[in-house]
Amino acid sequence: MDDLKKELLMFQKERDWKKFHTPENLAKSISIEAAELLEHFQWQKEYDENEVADELADVLIYCLYMADAMDFDVKEIILNKMKKNAIKYPIDKSKGNAKKYTEL
Repeated sequence: MDDLKKELLMFQKERDWKKFHTPENLAKSISIEAAELLEHFQWQKEYDENEVADELADVLIYCLYMADAMDFDVKEIILNKMKKNAIKYPIDKSKGNAKKYTEL
């Protein structure tokens, strides 16, 4: 992950884009790119795997830029969220069940 982060930040730096990558702008961009990802599944079951991969990459790139802008450690915030989810979704109640934690 560190090599990927370095590569992304170098790409950003070479283009002098960090000044545009505010948390607000990045949150908007994540939402926009997520909508573009969703668009590939709208109205049909067929999709172009390469196009979906590109849109997913855009979402992930903006998420990593957001983590950098907020000075978040990606591994740390994911592991913290997984701990919270483990409490909300205990295995004995949630295994094989798609219900939201409030319905378990």
